[in-house]
Amino acid sequence: MQKRKLGNSGLEVSAIGLGCMGLSFGYGPAVEKQEGIALIRSAVEHGVTFFDTAEVYGPYTNEELVGEALVPFGGQVAIATKFGFKLDPRTGQQLGLDSRPEHIKEVADASLKRLKIDAIDLFYQHRVDPEVPIEDVAGAVKDLIRAGKVKHFGLSEAGVQTIRRAHAVQPVAALQSEYSLWWREPEQEVLPTLEQLGIGLVPFSPLGKGFLTGAISETTTFDKHDFRNIVPRFSPEARKANQAIVDVVRDLAAEKGVTPAQIALAWLLARKPWIVPIPGTTKLHRLEENVGAAAVTLTPDDLGNIERAVSKVPVQGARYPEHLQKLVGR
Repeated sequence: MQKRKLGNSGLEVSAIGLGCMGLSFGYGPAVEKQEGIALIRSAVEHGVTFFDTAEVYGPYTNEELVGEALVPFGGQVAIATKFGFKLDPRTGQQLGLDSRPEHIKEVADASLKRLKIDAIDLFYQHRVDPEVPIEDVAGAVKDLIRAGKVKHFGLSEAGVQTIRRAHAVQPVAALQSEYSLWWREPEQEVLPTLEQLGIGLVPFSPLGKGFLTGAISETTTFDKHDFRNIVPRFSPEARKANQAIVDVVRDLAAEKGVTPAQIALAWLLARKPWIVPIPGTTKLHRLEENVGAAAVTLTPDDLGNIERAVSKVPVQGARYPEHLQKLVGR
């Protein structure tokens, strides 16, 4: 698989990474541990060198899974994890945000143990904490980088002013945010800012939380623990309206002899050379399909056709329920 550099940071990773959250959290029951380990190790065999996790996925269990799976590949892969939530020490339940410098340093030490590594390759602030100046957050990560515990600093779902202020204290290697054919808001302000500052973009949910694969219709039902049950964009009415975007992707996929998921990922790769999507999956055949997208080339004509067709389809439904929407774009 081709490699890409995340902005000017020097952090070089596979063109497509693996989002590991869904193995433990968010989309229904966690997979069996050995099954999760096997999937992550298969990803390495298929050329993936970039793995994304966070302390809140589980909580904690996803980092433990990723750590155990990647022990044999020390030095060959890059692991990204995140800080920024306050968790109940007994239950692990989220109790709000906490990006105080002392807390960031505690989380780093705990994550290093769970991940079984000496340094975190990319340490993201999971959500911007309005109670803590971003300069203090960047300063805390700068201290961790000086101490050799962290290699690169990242932000997740941050707004452009926050990105600029953080970057002035400690260069930001990557911003992680949702970005796909059905969530294109980052193109307005975020992408131009990242390009100007030399920061990479790591799109999560690059397949629209599965919608762009074509495998979800208005009648699909989700597991009771599945996050999509509370997402307005996944209401049956919204799914019906948004099917028009999937049809565009599906038509081009049929023309090219590839899958809709591969078109959606290839579209992201064609946007900028510093974009590295991290699709997640629990299934080996989906992993192979996603990795295969790195070999799909979209011509300028293909991209123009997608642009014209998609611009005619107004996407229905918010991407987060209101209480979660408040945490993004700060």
